[in-house]
Amino acid sequence: MHPFRLLTALVTTLVIALPVSLQAQAQTNGQWSEYDDVFEDGARHANVWQWGWTGVYATSLAVNAYQSSEASDDDDRFDARVGVVKSALAVGGMLTDRQPHPAALAEYERLKASGDLSGVQALGLQLAQAERERRGWGARVSSLVVNGVAGAVIAADGRESDGAINFATGMLVNELQIWSQPNQASSAINRFQPANLSLGPMTIPGEYALHVSPQQLGATWRY
Repeated sequence: MHPFRLLTALVTTLVIALPVSLQAQAQTNGQWSEYDDVFEDGARHANVWQWGWTGVYATSLAVNAYQSSEASDDDDRFDARVGVVKSALAVGGMLTDRQPHPAALAEYERLKASGDLSGVQALGLQLAQAERERRGWGARVSSLVVNGVAGAVIAADGRESDGAINFATGMLVNELQIWSQPNQASSAINRFQPANLSLGPMTIPGEYALHVSPQQLGATWRY
């Protein structure tokens, strides 16, 4: 091949390949940045949630413990004793049932250091699945049992309306606890991403998203 033609071919190849390489690198860097936000924000939110709710239940335990002996009304002392048991169980649950996000962040940093993007993507899906399970109906069973028993005990003391209020209040607090949990991984997965659908010689541009919710796990494609 003529030297001039060879030089022209090399320059043309570099001109074409360099933007593609830079685009791929920028896309990869953008993905890492998104994952940084997901895992770091999730771990930060998890720590605030963990210690915040532990503090709420610990304060409730202290107040109920005081009221159980110092309240002037017999009914108030009785209800406070029930509250002591509920609050103690709640504190124990907060200390033993930890959020998965801090551990996921540590694993993410290990995978990122090795450049394992596919491993990070799998970790994100696992974390989103854990978030889904922590917001599902299974997360409400223990609260339903504890608050149901507490309400029944108060109702058995001859105060059915107070028992119903105790049950409803306990379930409401538990619902707030569940829905204030971190869900960064689920939100990230549920975002639409660019994608092309190929049907033989025809290509249709569109977007896809994986959907994670307490009721379902699926995917959607739109154009």
